[in-house]
Amino acid sequence: MFTLQPIATVKNDRLVVEDDQWGEVVSTIKFHPSINPVALEGISSFSHLEIIFCFHLVEDRHVQWEARHPRNNKEYPKVGIFAQRGKNRPNKLGVTTVKLLEHSSADELIVKGLDAINGTPIIDIKPVMKEFLPFENVTQPEWVSDLMGRYWK
Repeated sequence: MFTLQPIATVKNDRLVVEDDQWGEVVSTIKFHPSINPVALEGISSFSHLEIIFCFHLVEDRHVQWEARHPRNNKEYPKVGIFAQRGKNRPNKLGVTTVKLLEHSSADELIVKGLDAINGTPIIDIKPVMKEFLPFENVTQPEWVSDLMGRYWK
């Protein structure tokens, strides 16, 4: 067992968990007072960041342990939680790559494309580095492309 402490909180206009249209969402990541602003030094030189956050509204009873149809769409195959990116995960962690728009102040970042609602706790932030991206072509099942077709639009 271990304990994680949030380092920041998401501030945006999205108040309800929704499945689509996250691409144009602009969010402020507001760091907790305990985070020294020096921790953000140099972050402005990166175009994109990986945001690790907690699906804080998921109740334990909703965690998915069985295979299911993503979004309950019977046209998609049943897959386990580790073969999808749904919120009802055992450790309730989400990861999204966002565009860094601005390091607006000592304790705030402005980002675009964060698929987390207002008030979401941020667990960690990492800069996106080309050398950590896959060298090979990324493959995925066709149902994923269909499901994600409206996610960012």
